Amino acid sequence: MSASPEKPMLTGSRPDGALPAHVAIIMDGNGRWAARRGLPRFEGHRRGMEALRATVRTAGDLGIRYLTIYGFSAENWSRPAAEVAELMSLLRHFVRRDLAELHRNNVRVRIIGTREGLAPDVVGLLAEAESLTRNNTALTLVVAFNYGGRQEIVRAARSLAAEVAAGRLTLDAIDSDALSRHLDTAEIPDPDLVIRTSGEQRLSNFLLWQAAYAEFVFTPVLWPDFDRQAFEEALAEFQRRERRFGGLSSATG
Repeated sequence: MSASPEKPMLTGSRPDGALPAHVAIIMDGNGRWAARRGLPRFEGHRRGMEALRATVRTAGDLGIRYLTIYGFSAENWSRPAAEVAELMSLLRHFVRRDLAELHRNNVRVRIIGTREGLAPDVVGLLAEAESLTRNNTALTLVVAFNYGGRQEIVRAARSLAAEVAAGRLTLDAIDSDALSRHLDTAEIPDPDLVIRTSGEQRLSNFLLWQAAYAEFVFTPVLWPDFDRQAFEEALAEFQRRERRFGGLSSATG
């Protein structure tokens, strides 16, 4: 997953040509991709893993600093047991196959979500990925695994409440910054761009707090078909947007 020495030019119209520092992706459509080809769902997930590898390479090539991917949601446990087992198998395979290459390319891996209820070997693999790459300084790959945005906010609220109860924090000191510091994403900048593949237009409990001012791009491309061209098209769309963060458009003076 090596990085290109030159960043490709995109076709957006932002005057500074700025790319997002942080891109978050909801990787959707593996099952539909497989069904349209008469293949088992597992094949869609396997091809989706190949798309993930290509996307990480592209993000590194373009100089994006943070890439967050929705790997496994807290709600995914409701899927058939066989499919959950297949997804866990793919995770194990990804870490064992790709971790060394990620490390060689100076990629830092960060895991968000709860590890309660995960198999011990999965917990160990996640910890190994973070530990090995902790000091890397290029792209940060944030993997949302066993993650839910509502659950994350609840954990943060409980943590703040515990600090108040212990006398370490006053009620007046609780503000948006304080809550952000107790989220799984503490020290990670909020996403500038959220991409969802497959044509669905919803967040599905993903980065609910952090995506408050993100730009959204919904592409009909199914995740296994999400390639460099699809990624660059989403980035070009971001470049065409004017981010106002609740303020007025520059066109209004």
